[in-house]
Amino acid sequence: MKRFDIVGHRKIWYSFSSLIIIAGLICMFTKGFNLGIDFTGGTLIDLKFEQAVNINDVRKTMDDYGLGNSQIQLSGKSNNSLKATDVMIRTKDLSQSERQNIMSGLKQKLGNYKVLREEKVGATIGRELIMNAVWATLLSWLLIIAYVSYRFEFKFGLAAILALVHDTLVVLSIFSLTQKEIDSSFIAAILTIVGFSVNDTIVIFDRIRENLKLHFRRGGDIEELANHSIYQTLTRSIYTVTTVLVTTISLYVFGGDTTRDFAFALIVGFAFGSYSSIFTATPLWLTFREYSEKRHAQKRINANAAK
Repeated sequence: MKRFDIVGHRKIWYSFSSLIIIAGLICMFTKGFNLGIDFTGGTLIDLKFEQAVNINDVRKTMDDYGLGNSQIQLSGKSNNSLKATDVMIRTKDLSQSERQNIMSGLKQKLGNYKVLREEKVGATIGRELIMNAVWATLLSWLLIIAYVSYRFEFKFGLAAILALVHDTLVVLSIFSLTQKEIDSSFIAAILTIVGFSVNDTIVIFDRIRENLKLHFRRGGDIEELANHSIYQTLTRSIYTVTTVLVTTISLYVFGGDTTRDFAFALIVGFAFGSYSSIFTATPLWLTFREYSEKRHAQKRINANAAK
């Protein structure tokens, strides 16, 4: 049975990725991102209830006002993982009337309380922390290029990094297009996706390198070898990403509002990380190799013509 020519249809994969990323970039520059209170600051409400209240009841009440993803912390008497008398709610910036409505709803559904604190608070993630995360990501990309170039060759390293950039831009694009909220956990999700994606890519590159050494002869069909290498690792890639996606989808469904956007970022990142390892990284390596061979051939022609 003839297998589908994955690398031979690389223009389709390039077009598909470009479509998502270009739409995302346009949306980033026009609508931007839905930044959470970690980035923008918001309102902090600190309450002391007469009777211990359940955190799920507090969140359900907040959800009635469209604020189910607020940060809720328990402390004080009867403190355990679910119930306590002291409740601190950190949510988006609220107007005075919105605060009054929410606090009235909390009193009506959960009982009397005493207001300990009610104020506007600043962002917990400042510009310096964001820039540190960006520099850490760029440094990791440079080190990955150096490592992959040392283990394989520079063209492998460049293709791996462009696949990582692709994965990062796709996640950012989808978050901008869907206006999903971005909070501090989003940075952790991006770094996790980068680690997962490069690992999957290296497995395929390792197989290509082995096949080049053992089976490739001068003048052979390099596209056939690349396809053969992808299919040799395809079962492993599918099993790995399926296992990871089952876990993250479970987290998305059952993890609650506070981890839902984090799980969504992982689902998108892991899915497109596996996609890019197969449909972006290897075709890019092949494109670089063909360009390099054409360049060397042109140099030889020019050198012979000059003699």
